[in-house]
Amino acid sequence: QLQASGGGLVQAGDSLRLSCAASGRTSISMGWFRQAPGKEREFVAAIAWRSGTTYYADSVKGRFTISRDNAKDTVYLQIISLKPEDTAVYYCAADPQGTYSSPKTWRSWGQGTLVTVSS
Repeated sequence: QLQASGGGLVQAGDSLRLSCAASGRTSISMGWFRQAPGKEREFVAAIAWRSGTTYYADSVKGRFTISRDNAKDTVYLQIISLKPEDTAVYYCAADPQGTYSSPKTWRSWGQGTLVTVSS
């Protein structure tokens, strides 16, 4: 199971850290997606379990940082310089079976946490 948290209403330029706590099978790669109103779910970032290698969508490189604390079975998404276009429900995902950027390859999903960025 995945439990995402940390969303909220923030102003443009603010920073935010999202958390995703995993339970059960936790030695797996994890990632973050987001879905804005009326849009498809899009890949944001992922972190590989064994290597710790991180992957990012081009649109968020430089502002988003994914990390994990294996002792706490928790993955984080640090976001800086938030923009109104970052407004979305952010979902954490786990256990990919293929290309990280495709939502279809991820086996487990959290419930999502809403991030709203006001201008």
